[in-house]
Amino acid sequence: MSKQAVFTMKLEPELREQFMAEAEATHRPASQIVREMMRQFVQTQREAREYEAFLQRKVDIARASITSGDGLSNEEVEAEFAARRRRAGNQE
Repeated sequence: MSKQAVFTMKLEPELREQFMAEAEATHRPASQIVREMMRQFVQTQREAREYEAFLQRKVDIARASITSGDGLSNEEVEAEFAARRRRAGNQE
């Protein structure tokens, strides 16, 4: 990957010294470690957004189902799962 951008940041001198010492201890350039951390951050944020979108789609589908009358009331759900628990208890 071409390295054409320069990234400048401000940080505490102590943090810089500690980071540089740890980078040296791992025999890796500090810039490589920062790039890896940035890639990991980007990936984590992307996955979080995708998961949020997935959940929102599921909520939207559920709401549409309820609006169209396909949903179950709380009492119906409670009764169904009470029956399932009784059946599961009888299988032991």
